[in-house]
Amino acid sequence: MARQLDAVKVEIAVILGRSKLPMHQLLRMGRGAVIPLDTKDTDEVWILANDHPIAKGDIQIEGERMSVVVTRPANAQDFNVID
Repeated sequence: MARQLDAVKVEIAVILGRSKLPMHQLLRMGRGAVIPLDTKDTDEVWILANDHPIAKGDIQIEGERMSVVVTRPANAQDFNVID
């Protein structure tokens, strides 16, 4: 059974926030450009598995390390809402 689980590939992604930019503004951005996000540093982040929302979490920073603590299951319908 363990060998079968080793063969399963899951990509985990964390979304810190979203931003809407006109294409011409995006194309003018250079290296080191800052894109403002629609979130505060205290907001929960989305945790995705293979591009599907599975949980929400909090960012924790300890020295040079950053981690995500899972706080609750995700509501996929909320994820798809774009203002």
